[in-house]
Amino acid sequence: MTVKSRAATGAVGFVSLGCAKNLVNTEQMMFLLKENGYKVSGEISGADVVIINTCGFIESAKTEAIDNIIELGQAKEDGQFKKLIVAGCLTERYKDEIMSEMPEIDAIIGVGSFDDVVNAVETVLNNDEKKKWLGDINARISETRRVLTTSPVWAYLKIAEGCDNKCAYCVIPSIRGRFRSRSIEKIVDEAKELASCGVKELILVAQDTTKYGVDLYKKQKLADLLTELSKIESIRWIRIHYMYPDEISDEIIEVVADNDKILKYMDIPIQHINSDVLKLMNRRGTGLEIRELISKLRKRISNVVIRTSIIAGLPGEDEKEFNELCEFIKSEKIERAGVFPYSPEEGSPAALFERPDFELAAARAETLAELQSHVIDEYNESRIGSITTVLIEGFDNDRYYGRSYAESPDVDGYITVIGDDIVINEFFDVRITGILDGEPIGEKL
Repeated sequence: MTVKSRAATGAVGFVSLGCAKNLVNTEQMMFLLKENGYKVSGEISGADVVIINTCGFIESAKTEAIDNIIELGQAKEDGQFKKLIVAGCLTERYKDEIMSEMPEIDAIIGVGSFDDVVNAVETVLNNDEKKKWLGDINARISETRRVLTTSPVWAYLKIAEGCDNKCAYCVIPSIRGRFRSRSIEKIVDEAKELASCGVKELILVAQDTTKYGVDLYKKQKLADLLTELSKIESIRWIRIHYMYPDEISDEIIEVVADNDKILKYMDIPIQHINSDVLKLMNRRGTGLEIRELISKLRKRISNVVIRTSIIAGLPGEDEKEFNELCEFIKSEKIERAGVFPYSPEEGSPAALFERPDFELAAARAETLAELQSHVIDEYNESRIGSITTVLIEGFDNDRYYGRSYAESPDVDGYITVIGDDIVINEFFDVRITGILDGEPIGEKL
């Protein structure tokens, strides 16, 4: 969708917070403004308008967003730019009060109105009246093109929007709407366009990638989508994020195992391993089923790397349940894990549970993170002597650094690479020779 404005001129600075899915929306807004004559960048000083695209579904994300808005409000008052627009999840969640409580905001754009960004910018530049753009959060997914901001060679590819899972601790369905899949044709078209711009790694994202296609095609279609994407000749890597454990079918496992372009990297948020806590969380499946899934993945997919997320301290998680989670981390040796202390989110069913012990939740999360750090150290040590393909990302401190199949951008760290004739944004085979500052280091072959 492109709407040509009336002789638009001016500069718009962007700040994007939160997840990869939110970043895609930021890139779409940047494209619309650029197509309509605006200069877009990540710079706020000297901008006519600054747009901050916010996250707002957990307490830490809300705090980060609010702190950024306050800081931008001060910069606006100091004359660094003229108008401030706040977009995204925080505005959608607090649409009735955010503008009255934060008077530095000139306009808000909800998650159903990203395509209204040109109108919003023109309005705030030509009118001092504060306005809201709050469209239908369950509307069809926008197919607006993007200004790529991640890297010349890798990009996120959003395949669906919204969520129907209704986990007890989560408010995403009320912010992002019901689950809606994009068509295979639209996704492949976007992937081809990204490939024509030099992108070699696609990272598939959605609130639940395993549910892809169920709404649109009446059955799970992730395996079919992966197969079609792998046919794009210049795409070398396809990485999948956010796979709901009970929906990882044998068909998905087979295509990941057998297709060389699909990375053997499974991002599977499990949140807990105790069945009673999982039930409290309104998560489908049991701890036993999660263990069986991990065992199946290890047997079927050679050298698979599993990433997960875990919540510690939910009311109802007693010592017995927590100890089971600790033993799980030590025994299953999940290669990548993000650990978070539970915090109640207003509007979520879990917020009605007994008041959580925040100090206990934080202490348990710290314990789990320490256990996980040992698992990561063991995994890194186990890689010494192996050969892996590395996508070189940059150069720092007189050394090149990059990622293999086992490292997803922004969350898993890097591999330091030494050698001659190394080129940024290209792939090289690397022999892992040791550990440097807790991360692998290797020599280009």
